Amino acid sequence: MSQTVVITGAAGKVGRLLRQRLARPGRTLRLVDIVPPEPPVPGEDAEVSTGTLTDLAGVESVVAGADAVIHLGGQSRESNISDVLENNALGTYNLFEAVRRGGVRRVIFASSNHVAGFLDRVDAPPEGFPADAPGRPDTLYGWSKVAGEAMASLYADRYGIDVLCPRIGMCMPQPTDVRSLGLWLSPDDATSMFEVCLAVESPGFRRLWGISRNTRRFLSLAEGEALGYIPKDDSEAYADEVERGRPTPDYEHDLVLRRIGGQWCDVPLGEYY
Repeated sequence: MSQTVVITGAAGKVGRLLRQRLARPGRTLRLVDIVPPEPPVPGEDAEVSTGTLTDLAGVESVVAGADAVIHLGGQSRESNISDVLENNALGTYNLFEAVRRGGVRRVIFASSNHVAGFLDRVDAPPEGFPADAPGRPDTLYGWSKVAGEAMASLYADRYGIDVLCPRIGMCMPQPTDVRSLGLWLSPDDATSMFEVCLAVESPGFRRLWGISRNTRRFLSLAEGEALGYIPKDDSEAYADEVERGRPTPDYEHDLVLRRIGGQWCDVPLGEYY
């Protein structure tokens, strides 16, 4: 059975990772970004286009006839309110409205750990903060992800669209600092997570934490496991390398390590960095 999956923000870090790993016989990847994605290589079943999420008609054209959308596009770091409102709030509305008009039945909305950046690990229950923990955004960017999740819930409830919102930790080949030891999402686990989000039957509206099975995690894996996402990698394999030459982590007093959003909680609102 053939399947067409749209990936917005396909030229970004996670988009490039998924392009390589989600390709398979019978699946067409429709890749779109404001920055031109790399052209298809011979044998790759991919369609490449450029466009902006602020153009509703353009988004409608991109999602027409698709089976699912993985929505990674938008402003991916802290920025001024104009950027955040235009590229994330308006862009996310345009995406969901285009999906509704086009009859697309599933969206995977890439949310972020920054929706709950001010949650403090000292308050976490033994199993970790649940994936539906209320928003405690650390930045305007984080606020836009809270708003995006609310938009996702609206379109799921009102129009019956299946929407999954993975709150992604830090997706990278390996953790790079002590904070990332708790939030790391390995490329293999990211691929597994998105495949589960594409395949699970009739999920309705769901949130899950997009992290690996890290020993130092303080976020719950239960919501993802209930869907079939069973992460396998553990950042502890890199802990010696990450901690070498650094002070012993102080999880009791160091706010960068205690708060989900780490240093993002101290960035002045609306500043680039």
